[in-house]
Amino acid sequence: MATRAISADAAVVEILNGRNYVDWSVLVKTYLLAQDLWDVVEEEHEDDDEEEEEEADDKFKAWRKKNATALHKIQISCGREAFSLIRNATSAKRAWDTLAEKFKQKPDAAIAAKHDPYQPFFAAVKLGDWRKAKEFLTRDPNAIRARYSTGGTALHIATKFGHEHIVEELVQLMTPEDLEMQDVTWTALHLAARLNLKMVECMVRKNKKLLGIVEESHRLTPILFAAKNDLWDIVRYLYSVTPIQDLMPENGPYGAGLVCFCLLAKQFDIAWELLQRCPRLVITKDVVGTSPIRALAGIPSAFPSGTPLKFWEKWIYDGIHIQHPPAIHDVHVNVENLEEKLGNQNISFSGAALQMQRERQWFKEVKSLVVLPSGVGAFNKQGMRPHELFTQNHNKLKEEGEKWMKDAATSCTVVGALTITIMFAAAFTVPGGNNGGTGFPLFLDEKMFLVFIVSDAISLFSSTTSVLMFLGILTSRYAEDDFLKSLPTKMIIGLSTLLISIASMMVAFCSALFLMLHEKLWIVIPIIFLSSVPVTLFIWMQFPVLVEIFISTYGGGIFDKKVRRWI
Repeated sequence: MATRAISADAAVVEILNGRNYVDWSVLVKTYLLAQDLWDVVEEEHEDDDEEEEEEADDKFKAWRKKNATALHKIQISCGREAFSLIRNATSAKRAWDTLAEKFKQKPDAAIAAKHDPYQPFFAAVKLGDWRKAKEFLTRDPNAIRARYSTGGTALHIATKFGHEHIVEELVQLMTPEDLEMQDVTWTALHLAARLNLKMVECMVRKNKKLLGIVEESHRLTPILFAAKNDLWDIVRYLYSVTPIQDLMPENGPYGAGLVCFCLLAKQFDIAWELLQRCPRLVITKDVVGTSPIRALAGIPSAFPSGTPLKFWEKWIYDGIHIQHPPAIHDVHVNVENLEEKLGNQNISFSGAALQMQRERQWFKEVKSLVVLPSGVGAFNKQGMRPHELFTQNHNKLKEEGEKWMKDAATSCTVVGALTITIMFAAAFTVPGGNNGGTGFPLFLDEKMFLVFIVSDAISLFSSTTSVLMFLGILTSRYAEDDFLKSLPTKMIIGLSTLLISIASMMVAFCSALFLMLHEKLWIVIPIIFLSSVPVTLFIWMQFPVLVEIFISTYGGGIFDKKVRRWI
């Protein structure tokens, strides 16, 4: 299904396709005249025997250069069919004459068209009069595959004018091969794909090969024609009958083109199913050089904001200019090539360590979508792999994250160590002392003494666990992947157990105070309220960080958060 694309150096805006020869020839001739190349098209080079050999050689070299330049301009301004006619031409004049003979309408051609024996048949089809058309076909069955002036058949005419009943009748009378006839570059299915589903269905039932024929001037298959014109009922039908092999990257850019059209039109069901069946399409470029992931990056409205806004906040938000186009382009390149760091966008996270974690999560998520097992796209222009480039771009952030982790762990280790010391000593210096005869605590039978011992033990064990977790953080190797789960998990356990140990320590203190002063509640109760202040302050300062780390580590993935399902 390969075809030719127009060159940036071509002398025309539309390649020669057979129907536009008059305009094409005017544009090319004007260009060649402007470049002083038209003389090689008008006349062949002829050697002059009377000229000296050296002078003749110089003239031949000059002619050869101009001829090659003119021939090249003619070649790159031709479509596939036209180019095949002049592929072996060695002079610009011969190429020009060949094209003129093939595509230029003869002076008597228009007159002949008026006297075309099939003209009444074409007129009846155009007017939608099947009775007259059928009568003509009864007299001359060959009329069904006869071509009118632009190269099309009666089926092209009926399709173009939307006569469903005539299209169905003609398709029944035509062979599958007849349906493949093109009006220069278009089959009747291409025309139907922009107009009517019923006409499309009857043609496809007759010949499924039509699905893979490419329209030359725009390089589009029938399904892409329908998608380009936003006829999604036709697109869904054509997708259901198109062989999946025709949409694979190795068979051309047509699968990627379909995904891009679907994404731009927010028809995510087809795009999602096709990407599921062939993940490689996500980085395959379509006929205009756009990949699906780049197209998706260009429609941020497909991903609703994760932060709901009040009605008055929406008014303000709609009036804010978020980013200018160059900045948006930079983000497109980041997502497509995995080459830039996006750390500055994660300013909502507390601490460089969580920023590093989020960067690594982005890298893993995008890598799972973009980088293929076969290694396609594994190197950038500098010859670096994605992980190498990630390491290079995030060295500073990694160092800041390591420092943040170590500072937090050091501070918490000091608190945990003090708690261990206090609670270990309190276990052997119980309130009220011990019985001199038996050695048992004097308040052993009191319920509050049991509360004291249990809370003391809980505080001791939890603070010990906390210190061990923070020591694990301090002695970590701080590899990039450690920021994903290992370090955050240790921080979560460490902060949680430290909070439990401090709360248990306050409970042990209050229970001991109650045992010693149980008859003086007027002083015990205020002290108990005061003891809750340290616990409250610790929760107020550290609990939000703890929750943020937990959500960032064990919450939904980057692409799973508050995004509307595609299908």
